[in-house]
Amino acid sequence: MTIDLNRLNLQKTALILCDLQNDFLHPKGAYGRSGVTSPEIAAVPGRMRGVIEAMRKVGCSIVSTHFTLVPGRDGEPLISDHLRTVRPFLAKGDFQSGGWGHDLFDPLKPSDEKIEKVAFSAFYMSRLEWYLRKINVDTLIFSGIVTNGGVASTLRDAHVRDFSTILLADGCAAFDIDTHDTAIKALEPVTTITTCEEFVSGIAK
Repeated sequence: MTIDLNRLNLQKTALILCDLQNDFLHPKGAYGRSGVTSPEIAAVPGRMRGVIEAMRKVGCSIVSTHFTLVPGRDGEPLISDHLRTVRPFLAKGDFQSGGWGHDLFDPLKPSDEKIEKVAFSAFYMSRLEWYLRKINVDTLIFSGIVTNGGVASTLRDAHVRDFSTILLADGCAAFDIDTHDTAIKALEPVTTITTCEEFVSGIAK
């Protein structure tokens, strides 16, 4: 499917920043302290700054989603078994609501709305759809990390909910290139795929 960027109704369009948080991206965040990163993921914020500036300039809403670890009664995070297996370093205070690590990566601030999420999809048990309907948005531009996780899951959920979607292929990343490329290819039937540069040029015309 293809959306003509020259015909995009920007007043009904929002940019979704999937999980671009300090705990994922900053060297002092939870993942950075544990050495879990990739050059591709580290490059995403730099590419997205131009997109964010362009969206702000034309008055589009910017919504950031925030992976959240909810603390239990003892303050330790409630972590799903599958996540604990692959990310055993996650600890008390990581991705905790209100904390610095949970917040949007500093160079990308501010967003117009922050949506906490507890699963891959930011639509799951959140107010995301309610908020988007309230501001009369029907088209979503997707970026963030990781391509095969939060980005793909949230985009597919948006498609099911009849939002039109555009995916910025170089505005998202995974922990390895092959995984990213496979996820992008799998999303082709349900979204328009473009690059950050092409998107900015398209909405500027």
